[in-house]
Amino acid sequence: MLIETLGAARDMGRLNEIVGVLIRHGFGDSVRRLGLADRLERAGHALHWEHAADLARIEPPVQVRLAMEELGPTFVKLGQILAGRADLFGPEWITEFEKLHSHVPAIALDVLLPQLREDLGGEPQDIFARFDVEPLAAASIAQVHRAQLKDGTEVIVKIRRPGITDVIEADLRLLGRLAALAESEMPALKPYRPQLLVREFAKSLRRELDLAAECRHAERIAANMALLPHIVIPRVHWAHTGERVNVQDYVGGIPGDKLDQLTPQAGFNRTLLAQRGAHAVLKMIVQDGFFHADPHPGNVFYLSDNRIAFIDFGMIGRLSERRREELLQLLLGLVERHPQTVADVLLDWTGDDHGVNLSQLETEIEAFVDQYHGTPLAQLSLGQMLGDVTAILRDHHLGLPSDLALLIKAFISLEGMGRGLDPDFHMATQATPMLRQMVRTNYQPKVLATRAWKTLRRTLALAEQLPHDVSRLLRNARRGRVHVGIELAHLKRVGDQIDRAANRLAMALVIAALIIGSSIVMNVQGGPSLFGLPAFGFLGFSGAVVGGLWLVRSIWRSSRGRNLDDEA
Repeated sequence: MLIETLGAARDMGRLNEIVGVLIRHGFGDSVRRLGLADRLERAGHALHWEHAADLARIEPPVQVRLAMEELGPTFVKLGQILAGRADLFGPEWITEFEKLHSHVPAIALDVLLPQLREDLGGEPQDIFARFDVEPLAAASIAQVHRAQLKDGTEVIVKIRRPGITDVIEADLRLLGRLAALAESEMPALKPYRPQLLVREFAKSLRRELDLAAECRHAERIAANMALLPHIVIPRVHWAHTGERVNVQDYVGGIPGDKLDQLTPQAGFNRTLLAQRGAHAVLKMIVQDGFFHADPHPGNVFYLSDNRIAFIDFGMIGRLSERRREELLQLLLGLVERHPQTVADVLLDWTGDDHGVNLSQLETEIEAFVDQYHGTPLAQLSLGQMLGDVTAILRDHHLGLPSDLALLIKAFISLEGMGRGLDPDFHMATQATPMLRQMVRTNYQPKVLATRAWKTLRRTLALAEQLPHDVSRLLRNARRGRVHVGIELAHLKRVGDQIDRAANRLAMALVIAALIIGSSIVMNVQGGPSLFGLPAFGFLGFSGAVVGGLWLVRSIWRSSRGRNLDDEA
């Protein structure tokens, strides 16, 4: 039944709405292949097919984007996430997904007030000296109003849309079940790993729903940027901040998409801004391992004295120490044109190489990197190189882990913003000194000693735990709680091979015995003769020759059969 397949009855209304939108936007065939249309119609839900033929003539990426816009916040956010998955989707898809950054209609303040009063603990006009009724901006999860604290500080108040959590949770349940159904019913989608994508998206979206978590992210990055006075992160006002509302300092600079206002007459140095922005984001990624994962122009403001402000830390990327070391190797391999290093790192990252021609993939990566041999560093486009590498992986149906996909998206966005500020900006030139410094830092004696000590401690901890683990294993074995499962692929074939090898070995022993025995008989005088030779010695040697020819033929046939199997 449909309810058993796709969820509880509480989600049926939303499922009907999703299917209806898909049909209207030209995905009726996919709906039928999944079996959703027939099941919903049998359940008494009316589906309207009349406009499907008209919309089917639109290009698929545009169809998907339009459907996501109509389906609401969850699907808009999903599209924004997919905009960073160049390892899974081609340029035409990424272009459409990036259009989902557009604003959504704002909610009237009257609708927000009941929830806002509850979160603030009073009326907005009592908490703030001024609270603007008209929103400053509206997005899929929250909208922003400008206000002023009693002490005169200009702030923004970010308010989560009422009821959005229930809608998103229902959508996530349905997306998870639809992803599982798509993988089973549409094998062509398996390389895109829809279930894994949905799980990662669900975790990211649930974190983004917590507006207090966004502020914790902002404060962590502000602490990391403390030594860079030209980088501004809005201050959080925790007295008025919670899960559904946050209050931060207002940033009144020039938005990242208004580059024409960054003139020398206004005191701006665009080359310096590009360098400072690149240094800040590279520090987040390479040094700190905690970075703004969505640095598009709408989240960047340019301030006086050539300062740069970053806002909206809802989408954050994290890189472990090991990932950062791998990233250093990859980026240095790209900018210094070491193809084998790039290939090794990417193959480690992709992990799932089942069914992939690794030799061909490695050859393509090496050829790609080698084409830049001799190219001056200042002419390299690091973002373009990363984009081309992910395209190679996409052609081989290999996807990157989500943290690395976010990272590459951030790099590409950053280089695009840098080029917008300064046409002569080159990410490779900016990145190389920091990367080399990080390599030198990672191999300082103190750092190596610290790593060795950590490794030793882990080893000693494992050694200390080992007797307890062995004791527990033996205790469970005595109680019959240990189950050993052995899986031998092609067991009969292996047995046959062993049987043939044993037969050959026995024949070889018989041949050896005949040769030795016949040699002894040949030296014994008297007895019957054959062709002037001792008869028994002659017969023994003849048997050994026949047996040897059979053994050689058997080994040759076996070897030829293996070669044919390898070619097949």
